[in-house]
Amino acid sequence: MTTQTVTLTGLRAVYGTGARRVTALDGVTTSFASGTFTAVMGPSGSGKSTLLHCAAGLDKPAEGTVTIDGRRLDDMGEDELTRLRRERIGFVFQAFNLVSTLTAAQNVELPMRLAGRRPPARDVTAALDAVGLADRAGHRPSELSGGEQQRVAVARALITRPAVVFADEPTGALDSAASRQILRLLRALVDDHRQTVVMVTHDPTAAAYADRVLLLADGRVVDELTGGITAAVVAARIAEQGTLPAAAVERSC
Repeated sequence: MTTQTVTLTGLRAVYGTGARRVTALDGVTTSFASGTFTAVMGPSGSGKSTLLHCAAGLDKPAEGTVTIDGRRLDDMGEDELTRLRRERIGFVFQAFNLVSTLTAAQNVELPMRLAGRRPPARDVTAALDAVGLADRAGHRPSELSGGEQQRVAVARALITRPAVVFADEPTGALDSAASRQILRLLRALVDDHRQTVVMVTHDPTAAAYADRVLLLADGRVVDELTGGITAAVVAARIAEQGTLPAAAVERSC
């Protein structure tokens, strides 16, 4: 029986009022099963980042429910929600979000430190080793390449053994070689550790690493791809839907 790690039901998100009112999500219902990798795609303004932020408990939807690991977020107070984000949700952002004054090891252990716990040194080492950076534990972000910084961010996301990892354009600031490394790492989290990964991306090549691709437009899920996913297949479906600029499609073909 497949377990749904994250379930979104009837999500609506609205920003602004009057003439400036924008519906970022318009009744989105979907779920993300345990041990799967989902890519969420769509043009600017389609609602993909809002979907991720609501699913991760960073933003509150105007309507609808989010359930993570069997727990409804709207039933939680702010303190309980903060604990859930620290302990059961991992985050990987485009900008890395590392603390410049801390070493790689200290950045990895930061979520548990903020939760009032000190992780065993072996767990920090294991997390860095999983991303191939055990020998860089004492280096600060300025001493690491962009790809290495993002790998530290992935290790940080994993230290609490979360129920789900949300990645928001994780390769957006990286060159192609470093991007492939991060995407292979995210793929391995699913294949080797049965981790659930939800990634927002604009890149069909990145989306091809996923088990499923959700295409959004105007705050709604307009298409879904499963099985036989390649960059060319994703690009072709995007072209059919008209959900990305032509230049982005051409780059992936």
